Amino acid sequence: MQERTQFNIAKGIRIGIMVAIGLTLFVLVGGFVVSGLWNWLLPELFGWPQISFWQGIGLLALSRILFGGVGGPGGPGRRGPKGKHGRTWGPPWADLSAEEREQIKQQIAQAKDEGKTM
Repeated sequence: MQERTQFNIAKGIRIGIMVAIGLTLFVLVGGFVVSGLWNWLLPELFGWPQISFWQGIGLLALSRILFGGVGGPGGPGRRGPKGKHGRTWGPPWADLSAEEREQIKQQIAQAKDEGKTM
């Protein structure tokens, strides 16, 4: 059992190191790409000043905050099988009990008999 725990700890450390390396590479490449595209297009098109690498990283972070959100798992757009209001996807009557369904059927039949629409 102790070997398995040590293996899990070592695996967790390796995953943590890989995540740190991946995030660092993403920030570095993203900063170079953003600053490169900005400096290539915007000064010539609009007369805006060139930006540094660090300003490119700042723009990358700002765009993530403004357009991508900052939530992790469970944040906006990652609600899992339940929808925005805590209901699972499916027909509206899926969450109703048999008695509630029967009551609604009776109300619909009564409204049809009276010529009303629901």
